[in-house]
Formats: sequence, C-alpha cells, structure tokens
Amino acid sequence: MKMREDIRPVTYLKSKAADLLAQLNKTHRPVVITQNVEARAVMQDPESYERTKVAVGLMKLLVQGEEAVRSGKTYEQDELFQSLTNRLLRRKTARAKKTRI
Repeated sequence: MKMREDIRPVTYLKSKAADLLAQLNKTHRPVVITQNVEARAVMQDPESYERTKVAVGLMKLLVQGEEAVRSGKTYEQDELFQSLTNRLLRRKTARAKKTRI
C-alpha cells in the first residue's frame, strides 16, 4: 500500500471523486477513506472486488471440505458418482414429465 495514494480523507473523496475512481481503476489497489483521522471505508475497483469475492468463496468451500474430512463425512468416489448420476436422472425424468403435461 502506498500510504500517500491509498489513504485519503473523506474531503478528498468529496472534491476529487473522478480522480479517485481513475486511480482505483488504474492501480487496482484499494483506497482507505478516513474521517476525523479514523478509517471509515475502503474503496476498490469492480474487477478487484469480484476477484476478492471469488477468492473468499473458494476459501469457504475449502474450509467446508476440510471440516467434512475431519468429521468423517466423506464418500468413496464410485458411491459419489453413482449418487450424482441418480440425482441427474431423476431431474431429467421430472423435466420430461413436466414437458409432456
């Protein structure tokens, strides 16, 4: 983080919003907005925000997987694939029945 560029007072945001948005989209670094010398918000460009959301989602899935393994909630590969195949076949059959009606 470049302190002079990446920490801005709210007055800077008010007076130079377009410049701040240009900086965000150029550098892809978040900017901390301060008010009365305290951090009050963090701004980031949409692309970085989306990447962060995806990364957090993947980390949550990893944590869930690790918890499942620790608690013994695992399946043999053949059992899992058979279960998924059965589920897909039931959905396909249900859709076929709906389209006939």
